Amino acid sequence: MWKRVKQMFDKVLIANRGEIALRVIRACNKLGYATVAVYSEADRDALHVARADEAVAIGPAPAAQSYLVIEKLVQAALDTGCGAIHPGYGFLSESAAFARAVQAAGLVFIGPDPEAISAMGNKCNAKALMLEAGVPCVPGYQGKEQDDAHLAAQALKIGLPVMVKAAAGGGGRGMRLVQDEAQLAAAIVSARSEAANAFGDGQLLIEKAVLNARHVEIQVFGDRHGNIVHIGERDCSVQRRHQKVVEECPSPAVDDVLRMRMGAAAIAAARAVRYVGAGTVEFMLTEDGQFYFLEMNTRLQVEHPVTEIVYDLDLVEWQLRVAQGEALPLAQDAILARRKGWAIEVRLCTEDPARGFLPQTGTLLAWRPPAGERMRVDHGLREGGVIAPNYDSMQAKLIASGADREQARRTLLQMLDGTVMLGVANNLDFLRQVVSHPAFASGRFSTDFIAEHFPADQLAAALAGDPVHRALAALLFYRQDADALAQGEMLERELMEWQSSAAAVVPVRLKCGDNVVKTSVRPCGGGRYEVQTPDGGAMLELELELELESHGTTVRFVHERVLQSAQVARSGATLWLRCHGATLAYEDVTLAPAARSGAASDGRVQAPMDGKIISVLVEAGSAVAKGQPLAVLEAMKMEFSVTAQTDGVVDTLACKVGQQVKARQQLMTMRSDSSKFGT
Repeated sequence: MWKRVKQMFDKVLIANRGEIALRVIRACNKLGYATVAVYSEADRDALHVARADEAVAIGPAPAAQSYLVIEKLVQAALDTGCGAIHPGYGFLSESAAFARAVQAAGLVFIGPDPEAISAMGNKCNAKALMLEAGVPCVPGYQGKEQDDAHLAAQALKIGLPVMVKAAAGGGGRGMRLVQDEAQLAAAIVSARSEAANAFGDGQLLIEKAVLNARHVEIQVFGDRHGNIVHIGERDCSVQRRHQKVVEECPSPAVDDVLRMRMGAAAIAAARAVRYVGAGTVEFMLTEDGQFYFLEMNTRLQVEHPVTEIVYDLDLVEWQLRVAQGEALPLAQDAILARRKGWAIEVRLCTEDPARGFLPQTGTLLAWRPPAGERMRVDHGLREGGVIAPNYDSMQAKLIASGADREQARRTLLQMLDGTVMLGVANNLDFLRQVVSHPAFASGRFSTDFIAEHFPADQLAAALAGDPVHRALAALLFYRQDADALAQGEMLERELMEWQSSAAAVVPVRLKCGDNVVKTSVRPCGGGRYEVQTPDGGAMLELELELELESHGTTVRFVHERVLQSAQVARSGATLWLRCHGATLAYEDVTLAPAARSGAASDGRVQAPMDGKIISVLVEAGSAVAKGQPLAVLEAMKMEFSVTAQTDGVVDTLACKVGQQVKARQQLMTMRSDSSKFGT
């Protein structure tokens, strides 16, 4: 059991937001600690603000002016009488400067000591420490000489393929896989830029790329009595852009012997920096059972719930107790003996998988998390809330458990099917495809899983919807508008579709993304309709029967004698529909003038999403080629290039570095250059 010490604090400020802050608040409530939330202007109505005992405004929406300002956070804790600050995960959770400032103010930092954060926060320094501690490491270069040419020479010396990685931070930012020498120089420049913007540090290291490997991490925990233990492993191999998508505990690739070997290495890594609190040591695991140190995250991880479920522990409670000076309650053998069952977590993000996982923003029209046995949902969402571009795209975590992996996987599929999230494009349907894929079900996969099984063109096609999807969208527009008319004119709904002659065909023109679909609806009586919708080059006629009553966001319809359900939300002329494994937004443009041909190449260059311009790579008069980067946009902590869609010349610039822009906002215009391109 816990070794009791004199209480040092009874009130905690949580220096984070959203589901992270809510997770910490739950643990504080469990132990009887009062809580103080902080919030930016964008988060005034956020759930974590409402759930805390008190809340302090700390500045404008951009994190650099609010959640990342150390002085504001420390002062908020002092002003509200807090004795401790919990950093959560993300933001300043791995900032040694923040930990020092908290301690200098006489407060308790609920995390490791600044020295441990500093030692492990820089991947170059951490790797040198690990080599000294005998922890297996990937061959590479982690020296101080950071000239681009020198890094390129070191990469070639190591031998391609290599990983170019930011020395600071994590989360896949500032990381590039280089397989071809022609890509090397650009990868170094790009990685350094993203690292500097994300972490304020452009230092890089080069490592030999370990391909066809798994990403397996070990949860470690230390106290101030010299005890350090590991709490098993998590498999985080399903990733996109080096960011985790699915995590599970235990790993399908780890047996008891390997678990002990990796656990011992993780403890050696933690002991090398006298680690206190929760941390994670990450490894690459090869097919032959060899493993190599990647990095140590000196904080709680997003995926900690799967460990909590399998080992029946509350890791945030452990953090709070260790911060009070208490000893760990369980020895290593007792911890491992608690392992039972399986847990799998997916990250629900507002991003568009069909468009290269571009982050998405907007108003959440409908949010219904699943609930049931063996189901856990960690989130900070509110229906009607706004998803802003200033923070991470991850909005919620769905966690399923079971007696074995297959039961946990099937429960997770139920959760994905039962989740309603409409109004902002998200990865819910993609997650279902991942979890239902035979390769994932088998447990035999590597970090190449998404690239191998979900190439961009196939993924876009899989998420594009089918003819029934389009037909149902047209029918819902028709019915909703008809119902609104009946209600406004105080007409009987049943009389709206009555005619003395053959039923008229009503055209409905839908816009979905950049495509316009021409459909038509013909009422057949008795709630039945014939809907024509294009399928490839031909028109397909479908018979649908729509229930008169809808239940919240759910509508029921009959197609080919099968009763089915779909999820729908509407805002003005836009209708969001989730049906047959696809979630799409349709706009009714039946009465809108037809767009002129060639609109996509009319010279306008638009922002692909809400974000901040961090680099403009051209100027008025610059000749550019198709595919050439024109500007770099930062959104939700990631960088994205805006490229030229055609050859031409930049005519006018309408953006500048540091400017916040909205999706589809015009950034510049281009014109053809007959002297250069012969047009």
